[in-house]
Amino acid sequence: QVQLVESGGGSVEAGGSLRLSCVASGNIGYNWPMGWFRQVSGKEREGVAAIDSQGGTQYSDSVKGRFTISKDNAKNTLDLQMNSLKPEDAAMYYCAARKFWSSTATMTAGEYGYWGRGTQVTVSS
Repeated sequence: QVQLVESGGGSVEAGGSLRLSCVASGNIGYNWPMGWFRQVSGKEREGVAAIDSQGGTQYSDSVKGRFTISKDNAKNTLDLQMNSLKPEDAAMYYCAARKFWSSTATMTAGEYGYWGRGTQVTVSS
């Protein structure tokens, strides 16, 4: 069993920054790919950023250049540094982990087998 716990969400003004963190525990592989997703009520969950087993990253076009994903395999932590936040970035943010080693940083939600409960990000204009 794998547990993912997110933290770092909150309220910020447009243009501000937040850093989300996710701690993985349990029977998680040393360098399983992980990702960040977000969801607004009534809309589908969308991929924000992902990192593969070799450290390769992928970002959605909407956050590219503003968000940075990073992973510490030794500590089993996944971070998302979010800069220049916009009102449209407001959402529930989820951490996710795949169930095996992969050199592909996918942002397809169905490829992930473990999910956290989310942390809320609010951005005021």
